[in-house]
Order: sequence, then structure tokens, then C-alpha cells
Amino acid sequence: MNTVLVVAAGGALRAVSRYLMMAGVGMWLGAGYPYGTMAVNILGSIIFGALVEMMALVWNIGGDLRAFIVIGILGSFTTLSTFSLDAVVLFHRGDMLGTALYVVGSVVLALVGFIAGMALIRLAV
Repeated sequence: MNTVLVVAAGGALRAVSRYLMMAGVGMWLGAGYPYGTMAVNILGSIIFGALVEMMALVWNIGGDLRAFIVIGILGSFTTLSTFSLDAVVLFHRGDMLGTALYVVGSVVLALVGFIAGMALIRLAV
């Protein structure tokens, strides 16, 4: 239960930080394009990659702190960073087909799922 609470605390920090960053970038570059989302995804992926490598090579932290940082804050700051980690792990394992299917499948099926969800609501309303 403790791990669930630390992940929830990290998620709360993430929600606020994501909102502030997206709003700030939107005010700076304009709201006509999803600059804020791009910035969050790119920055989150850079930080996530750096932290994962640090934790693998030099920074030995406990499970709860790791869950707080990796899942609670960064993993939910941008799911694109988690997606990137999964794709890179598959790639490093030498599973090129699995990597391609994961990347293309995730993006295409997420878009199709989003459109399907919209269509379901339009049919119901």
C-alpha cells in the first residue's frame, strides 16, 4: 500500500507540473499548436532516459523512491517517456520486429482508439 501512496503523490506533482509547463509554453509560443504537449513529451523523455540510466549505473535507490520518481512523477508526466523506454528496451534486446510492432501499433491503435471513442459518443448523443 505504501508504494501506491508514493506513486499517487508523484502523480499529483506530475499533474500540476504538466499543467504549468503546458500553460507556460502555450503562452510563450501560442495556443494554436500543441507546443506544450510536445515540450512535456520531449523534456519528460530526456529526463526519464537520464534517470533510468543513472539508476542503472550509479544511483542505487529504494523501490518506493524509484516508484515515486519513475512511475509517479515522470511516467505520468508524459506516457511518451514510458513508451520510449519500452521501445528502447525491445530494441536493445534485438527484437526489431517487436520494436516496430510496438511503436507503430501503439501510435496507430491509440489514434484509432481515440477516433473510435469519439465516434461512439457521437452515435450515443
